[in-house]
Amino acid sequence: MTPGFQRLFAYACLALSMSLVGSYVALSRPLVAAIPVFLLAWLRFGIGGLAMLHWLRKPANEPPMGPQTKWLVFLESFLGNFLFSICMLFGVSLSSAVSAGVIMASIPAVVAVLSWAFLRERIGPRIWAAIVLAGLGIALLGLSHPPAAPAGAGPAPAASQAWLGHLLVFGAVLCEAAYAVIGKKLTGALGPKRITSLINLWGFALVTPFGIYEALRFDFAAVQPGIWMLLLFYSLAASIWTVWLWMTGLKVVPAAQGGVFTVMLPVSAALVGVLVLGEPLGGFQLLALGLGLAGVVLATLPVRSGP
Repeated sequence: MTPGFQRLFAYACLALSMSLVGSYVALSRPLVAAIPVFLLAWLRFGIGGLAMLHWLRKPANEPPMGPQTKWLVFLESFLGNFLFSICMLFGVSLSSAVSAGVIMASIPAVVAVLSWAFLRERIGPRIWAAIVLAGLGIALLGLSHPPAAPAGAGPAPAASQAWLGHLLVFGAVLCEAAYAVIGKKLTGALGPKRITSLINLWGFALVTPFGIYEALRFDFAAVQPGIWMLLLFYSLAASIWTVWLWMTGLKVVPAAQGGVFTVMLPVSAALVGVLVLGEPLGGFQLLALGLGLAGVVLATLPVRSGP
């Protein structure tokens, strides 16, 4: 594979990964209306783990994991799998898929802030402008009325619940930003399949006590067949496909450049919310999404190098 084709393949992996994340963020709304959040997360990690048991085996050419790598694997799972899933599922259940897409557009700006805070990387005027635009987009959601509930998606959230939902989705943004930064570090020590399987195993272990508690009180027979099919897609996409695609792309593309492809996340979340779930797209929400995407463009456009 030539270097040019390898880079194009990496770009395609990153774009497809973020598109899938946006789609399952949106489709999780009908799921949380039918299955309790912790049980849903437990089933997701369990189904994903069963599908990639063979990925857990250590390759012969992989060096032993040191203490730092083990700690990074745990952090990657705790923040990017466990906390992201809980914040995202609860947040979407209290807001809407379109609102989640607007808030998720702030990921590149949040990655920049985390890099400035923890890695002491410089933030230029464009990044600060992107942060302001992302904040304005999220604030505009507070001026929009709570969306009407699509069929099968549960009751519409009240205004106070919508604000709580927005805060929880922004918590998921913080987790996703940390996941992107830690993931680049891990690709230097482990292969994409091994990272995917290990962080899913940690996620399953972390959520198991809560999942078993809710499973003992849940009526599985009441779940419709369509929900089980949606759960299967969500589990495979969230636990396997998106993680493997993202880690595969990051092996070739720098983490900062990979942030360009997060634009696919809010777009796909909003499109699925409107076209599949039938959510309304009001004027405030459309303007908020436009501000968020403008922030993504500002945060991720390459900077022209000097002579």
